[in-house]
Amino acid sequence: MEYVSTRGGAGAVDFEGALFSGYAPDGGLFMPQRIPSLAGDTLRRWSRLSYRELVKELCSLFIPAGTRSTVSLSHLIDRAFNRFRHKNIVHLSRLKNGLNVLELWHGVTYAFKDLSLSCTGQFLQYFLEKRQKHVSILVGTSGDTGSSAIESVRGQKNMDIFVLLPKGFCTQIQELQMTTVIEDNVHVFAAHGNSDEIDEPIKELFADVDFARKCNLMSLNSVNWSRIMVQIAHHFYAYFQCAPSLDTTPLPVVEIVVPTGGGGNITAGCIAQKMGLPIRLVAVVNSNDIIHRTVQHGDFSLSESVKATLASAMDIQEPYNMERILWLLSGSDSHLTKTLMERFSVSKSLKLPADLHRELSKTLRSCSASDEDIVRAMQRCWVENHYLLCPHSAVAAHYHYSQPDGTPRCCLAPASAAKFQDAVLRAGLIPQLPPEITALTAMETRSTPLERGQDWAQALRERIEGAARRWRIAGQAVTQT
Repeated sequence: MEYVSTRGGAGAVDFEGALFSGYAPDGGLFMPQRIPSLAGDTLRRWSRLSYRELVKELCSLFIPAGTRSTVSLSHLIDRAFNRFRHKNIVHLSRLKNGLNVLELWHGVTYAFKDLSLSCTGQFLQYFLEKRQKHVSILVGTSGDTGSSAIESVRGQKNMDIFVLLPKGFCTQIQELQMTTVIEDNVHVFAAHGNSDEIDEPIKELFADVDFARKCNLMSLNSVNWSRIMVQIAHHFYAYFQCAPSLDTTPLPVVEIVVPTGGGGNITAGCIAQKMGLPIRLVAVVNSNDIIHRTVQHGDFSLSESVKATLASAMDIQEPYNMERILWLLSGSDSHLTKTLMERFSVSKSLKLPADLHRELSKTLRSCSASDEDIVRAMQRCWVENHYLLCPHSAVAAHYHYSQPDGTPRCCLAPASAAKFQDAVLRAGLIPQLPPEITALTAMETRSTPLERGQDWAQALRERIEGAARRWRIAGQAVTQT
């Protein structure tokens, strides 16, 4: 199994190479050269597996045995999940009126990203210890990625992590989950800009190939293939939990509703579909609806500005994983993908070719929800079930409530409502806060402000170089003793 860039201008790499990369050297994203195909008998056998076992089976398909031992992979995944609060790691809540909610938020930070990042952190540490190497992890976050990434690597001697958060665009809890981690290898920057603006200095540093190589720069955003790989398991588990029966031929179709921001989770769904999982995917978004417009009209174009919504982690205008989806649906046409993405990079406006748009519309359905739609879905779910949805999960529930009954359907729930008190209060409901969340407000915080007009890339460059230099000096001292 080798990984290639969606733009075709970089050489193929193995899993370790993809793991330690952000963007590919040509600006593209790494994808497996070949998507494994699963027969119906395999799917029926897998239907009896736990979520943990599904992750192991899927990872073994994408991480060749020569790269790791079977025992090591199993052990790493077990260790990744040992801090999850639910015994099954994820949990399906079957609610009234056919609403199935797959809770992906039982990790340390109460967000679905804990699932993929806890595994990715273990994979990184395995290779770093093996190679006696240090990496600088650079992450931009619209809410949950930063805290999950920090938790996956905090205190690790082989890694320093640098997180940019958009000041004022995250909830207080999301921000505190990042700024209260006082570890020497954790560096948090509070930037006075939105989610798309903080991506610009990150792209600039990754594009500086000499700097990226010297500091072993890498990303844990969903540009990193490892995160997409683990997230494929969400779709398999959702399918097996919600399929009415697997005794029929062909296997029944289940609709998977995916709250979508940067597009990582919906990309994982497209890959699961390509592998033979009989799912119908629905990408649901908030008022930042570029993916919805792309699916409906082939219009991959920016709006005038990012709109602040109740579902703040999805307040994204440039869903970078759409590049992976377009590459996948174009038959791995890297020349076309490169042409389209370079055109979009310049004009921020793109009309998909008719045949590619047709393929996208066959693969995905889509829906957008306003803040009013989100509030109504949260209220209805509470009235009918006494169950609190986070605003992102409510976007998926809004779609479900708008559909006629009868279709087997699973809504992915990316975060706990506990992280979004303002949205819960806006819906006229009462927040339910676990003690770990309440304790954050009394903890010491630490972050570095990045003001408008300041050279953000240069500020990051200096801090990253300093951390890499300290690690090299410490390594030399150990060698001399």
